[in-house]
Amino acid sequence: MDTAEATALIADMGGRARTAARIMAAAPTAQKAAALRGAADQLRDRAVAILAANATDMARATAADLSPALLDRLRLDDARLDAIADALHAVALLPDPVGQVIDTRIPDNGIVLSRVRVPLGVIGIVYESRPNVTIDAGALCIMSGNAVILRGGSEATASNAALQGALTAGLLGADLPADAVQLVATPDRAAVGALLAAAGLIDVLIPRGGKALVARVQADARVPVLAHLDGNNHIYVHAAADPAMARAIVVNAKLRRTGVCGAMETLLIDAAYPEPAALVTALLDAGCTLRGDDRAQALDPRIAPATADDWTTEYLDAIAAVAIVDGPDAAIAHIAAHGSGHTDAIVTADEAVAERFLATVDSAIVLHNASTQFADGGQFGLGAEIGIATGRLHARGPVALEGLTTYKWVGHGTGQVRA
Repeated sequence: MDTAEATALIADMGGRARTAARIMAAAPTAQKAAALRGAADQLRDRAVAILAANATDMARATAADLSPALLDRLRLDDARLDAIADALHAVALLPDPVGQVIDTRIPDNGIVLSRVRVPLGVIGIVYESRPNVTIDAGALCIMSGNAVILRGGSEATASNAALQGALTAGLLGADLPADAVQLVATPDRAAVGALLAAAGLIDVLIPRGGKALVARVQADARVPVLAHLDGNNHIYVHAAADPAMARAIVVNAKLRRTGVCGAMETLLIDAAYPEPAALVTALLDAGCTLRGDDRAQALDPRIAPATADDWTTEYLDAIAAVAIVDGPDAAIAHIAAHGSGHTDAIVTADEAVAERFLATVDSAIVLHNASTQFADGGQFGLGAEIGIATGRLHARGPVALEGLTTYKWVGHGTGQVRA
């Protein structure tokens, strides 16, 4: 596909999405929720076909020697498909942000002015590996009254098409336009370039994937981007941490699922913490490779020396960096120097230290006495998420329904004219 063909493809899809977006913006909550419930039913009815499509993608990805982390992100099974369907029902039950009055004021001119939430319009989403993003993104865009153009990774072509078919059936069953959720079917990279350049057709782009993908979208996009950096997440075990709690949180944060963006990548242990060896032993005995500074290496001979790159790497694997730090200020400084602004946590029984950490660490998600694996829209009660935004504008952290809206000013007057 050459550039002209890709541009024509995205122009056609964008035009149809723009028409669908006008309908979706005015759709009542019950109708949007019905579309999601119908899509969930379709997922379960089509489970055999969807899993067969995923098996095709998995075989191709295995032959291409994708990493274990990427294979885990790609894989669907009965349990994951049930969870995806449950997420559709969860989103259908969420409060609809569209039409919500944020605030109202009456200035001296007497016009009653309100800020009212409205959809963003047409959203383009470029993502990799995870086919569940097709459903999560589609569901959130439907419920927030937007239209969406999805461009998944080439490794998940068959899975994404099968899942998008369930969403389309749900939309049609609720008398909503199928064009509200479109999938760029071609794996050709020219289509991504055309999507990034589609000013006037796409209102906002959301990249969800590795650092290289996000960097390309941010560099080449001609429309606003709601982006995230990688999840170089830290857990700081303070001197006053409960040892049993600290071990449980650290092992879960690193090893529950190593390929998710909420996984811990660096463990910071306070020099005054009484049981540092037990922390690293728990990780090592569970199969995690550790790379540490000099003081960390002294805790266990199995810890390899860390390089400068280890402090900034999102491993997405059973590998972690570990450092010994001299108190909260050193931990906070380490995170500021090496973190990605995604998710960072402190384990401590000292409430004052915890509050200082939460106030000072400038990440989208900061946690006290909890695993970083909770960095997930579903775990935040948002039903699902488009992604976790690490910037400072518009939306931050798990982006769900509210993050897919903006607002407009609505004024009611009584015949006022301005002098």
